[in-house]
Amino acid sequence: MRPTIAIAMPMLALAAGCILAGPAAAERLSNPVAEFTGVDKITGRIITFDVYVNETVQFGALQVTPRVCYSRPKEEEPQTDSFVEVDEITLDRKIRRIFTGWMFAESPGLNAVEHAVYDVWLKSCKQTSDVPAPEAPKTN
Repeated sequence: MRPTIAIAMPMLALAAGCILAGPAAAERLSNPVAEFTGVDKITGRIITFDVYVNETVQFGALQVTPRVCYSRPKEEEPQTDSFVEVDEITLDRKIRRIFTGWMFAESPGLNAVEHAVYDVWLKSCKQTSDVPAPEAPKTN
């Protein structure tokens, strides 16, 4: 073996091992609360509101329901996402689904709900909220 190849081979093996190992996969944390920001384009009102996972909150004519809300530990790079369903209550009182998909807090413009009157996007996922948790259904 030539000297340059003899030196290069161990370095290539080390580099391949680093690439195959890659960075440790960050643990996703499941959160019970999704925090959204909403804009009413008519009044210019901007509000932040909390919604518990699998619960629905009405913002203007929109009903927002997060199905999951994931974040990363504080020591990891931020990556916050939520699978969300948004329905619109039409003028004739029908409910029409206008959005189903993932929202990303670090990229709010990527999958925000852009409605003629209201915009809604994910701000964060949280473990607690000042809003009281919904009551569990009673069983008889």
